[in-house]
Amino acid sequence: MGVRINDQLTIPDAELQWRFGPSGGPGGQHANTANTRAELVFEIGESTVLTEGQRNALTAEFGPRMRIVADDSRSQARNRDIALTRLAERAEQALRPKRKRAATKPSRGAKERRLRAKREQSQRKANRKYRPDRD
Repeated sequence: MGVRINDQLTIPDAELQWRFGPSGGPGGQHANTANTRAELVFEIGESTVLTEGQRNALTAEFGPRMRIVADDSRSQARNRDIALTRLAERAEQALRPKRKRAATKPSRGAKERRLRAKREQSQRKANRKYRPDRD
């Protein structure tokens, strides 16, 4: 099956590595014995389904591997689902094309506000100076 990232990309289960361990926090005997914390690792550089552009985008965002940890729930199955959802959301966000920022000029009002604030600050500091003629 795999994890569906978007219309063009699905990561197969064979490329995902799972580790389980005890979850932190309270919970008594159950928390001390159950391995409910799920850690999901996806090796970006070793993936066979990524294009070069996708690999570069994910590596720039996450480094050589994506590591997702979920210990939100007391259920290992629920934590697995949470980890898979987080992986899909983060990968999709990193692969989404970034919009270029359009350069804009400050408006006339913005320039006037900035200059007025500078004048006020200058006057405030000038009023702090010691002048013997004002005593």
